Amino acid sequence: MAKRKYHRQIFQENKKRRWFFFAVKLLGFLFFISLFTGFALFVFYAKDLPRPEGFTERDFVESTKIYDRTGEILLYEIYGEEKRKVVPLEVVPEYLKQGVMLAEDSNFYNHFGIDFKGIFRAALVNLRLGKPIQGGSTISQQLVRSSMLTRKKTLERKIREVILTLELERRYSKDQILEWYLNQVPFGSNAYGVEAASQTFFQKSVSEISIGEAAVLATLIQAPSYLSPYGENKSQLLDRMNLILDKMVGAGILTKEEKNQIKEDGIDFAEILQPIKAPHFVFYITEYLLSKYGEEFLKEKGLRVYTSLNWEFQKLAEKVVQKGAENNINYRAFNASLVAIAPQTGEILAMVGSKDFFGENFPEDCISGKNCLFEPQFNVALGSKRSPGRQPGSAFKPFVYATAFKKGYNDETVVVDKETDFGIWGGKRYIPQNYDGIFRGPVTLRTALAQSLNIPSVKVLVELAGIEDSIETAKELGITTLNMPTSFYGPSLVLGGGEVKLLDMVSGYGVFAAGGMKIPPVSILKITDSGGNIIEENKKTQKRVLEIKIADLITDILSDNTARSPMFGNNSLMYFKNFQVAAKTGTTGDFRDGWIIGYTSLIAVGVWVGNNDNSPMFKQPGIMTAGPIWRAFIEKVLFEL
Repeated sequence: MAKRKYHRQIFQENKKRRWFFFAVKLLGFLFFISLFTGFALFVFYAKDLPRPEGFTERDFVESTKIYDRTGEILLYEIYGEEKRKVVPLEVVPEYLKQGVMLAEDSNFYNHFGIDFKGIFRAALVNLRLGKPIQGGSTISQQLVRSSMLTRKKTLERKIREVILTLELERRYSKDQILEWYLNQVPFGSNAYGVEAASQTFFQKSVSEISIGEAAVLATLIQAPSYLSPYGENKSQLLDRMNLILDKMVGAGILTKEEKNQIKEDGIDFAEILQPIKAPHFVFYITEYLLSKYGEEFLKEKGLRVYTSLNWEFQKLAEKVVQKGAENNINYRAFNASLVAIAPQTGEILAMVGSKDFFGENFPEDCISGKNCLFEPQFNVALGSKRSPGRQPGSAFKPFVYATAFKKGYNDETVVVDKETDFGIWGGKRYIPQNYDGIFRGPVTLRTALAQSLNIPSVKVLVELAGIEDSIETAKELGITTLNMPTSFYGPSLVLGGGEVKLLDMVSGYGVFAAGGMKIPPVSILKITDSGGNIIEENKKTQKRVLEIKIADLITDILSDNTARSPMFGNNSLMYFKNFQVAAKTGTTGDFRDGWIIGYTSLIAVGVWVGNNDNSPMFKQPGIMTAGPIWRAFIEKVLFEL
């Protein structure tokens, strides 16, 4: 019995031993197969590594073209004809090399092509932010990806990228790889490589650029179109440049004092060299394209973007804005903006974001957003995170009167125009005055709106319409910026106490012009690929947001020359003989903004006048500062174009 048990035990041990050796052999076989497969893949893909000069050559780029509404006028070409000049690494300043590595691959000289620490660090950042903001690609990977691979995110492409990166690092020195990278990376404005970028943005050779300029170039690599110094995100470019400078301080490349001096001196960018038409509008379009399709898609797919812009209207708008703004310097108003919309379709027909996109800051040494009477690239019509809008003055009144009409009041309803204390708002008593200082006693709402009387309008807001409901009406008609609590605005809302955008205001007035039908602003009619296939098309439709009788009543009042004559005169800039044109002016209480918005059933046009830094003009109403620009534009459109 014991002997049988002993033999069974020996048998089981031999069986386990056989299974163990089998498993070892199987694992060894699988390891060999994996090794062989990996080697075969490496040999197969590594053969695709191009000759050295191939890293400074790029495949043909199918640029994205932005047109006017006819498709005949090319406004701008994103990634058009490439500008490139190859330079040796020795020519590139050391601080530019260091800046690029700090921005893109701080461990470049220490890894073998793949930086696992960088990948892990980027993954942690993305997890913390909840979205893929950072990537872990090395400079070598970026070079391989941009030079040899498509942008399709497939497993095969990723395998090829890793293998080709490892082979690139095996064959060539770090300095050679960095030189290739610096000569082929895109910087926006069709500039490829550091020399072309330096010539484009600073009109000097890369060997001559300053540390601050080098930090700008290092920053642009991450998002060259989005961060363009000629676009809406210039402030973000400068903010990120400061981060690069901070990293340079941390790496001992420059001192804190040098960094602070660079920030104080600022960066002077050369004028944009590529021809561009309607630049503020174009960058408005570009911003949308980048957010929806991304840099790479715009670069590769050869998109054709057909915008809503009427080129004849745009040329006229630029001309009258520039002329009017120059005249307004006499009133200490250094900038102006104009937007024109087709009310029935919402299509933006013209957009001038400032009097001269290619002009110089005034004064020249002003810092963005501070002490700048005029900033050329800033689009006042759209605002930004830094400056979301401007106060509209009395141009806001029609939204309040429309709210009162919605509640059953009409143009014959009477309010009393006399000095009135509306209580404490903002820590002090609110006792508004009319522009001319005259009290008229009982007046109808028609008279109050047509003559833009302040005291009756505040009564309409507080007693008839209601602040909260008036804000809601404004939002329904297209105003997007009134997002503070009702108590923030108070009774001054009707006199323009909330910030708005010119584009929103013109769109809102377009609702009156369209008989109460709203359609959001339209800037793009359609987008096709290079083969003519439509990939996006405007399908926005009208929606009723106001009764037609109310919209028509507002239009009737705003075009009633008899009703407004006691304030503006019989032949004001708003009056067109034998033609119904509705119009409303606006002036902020401290003369920081001048407005006029007017419309027919075919076109709505708004003009803003003032200073970028919100400093006051001399005491002139909107009819005197914005009125001539508006009149010159709409008169030509109605009677000549």
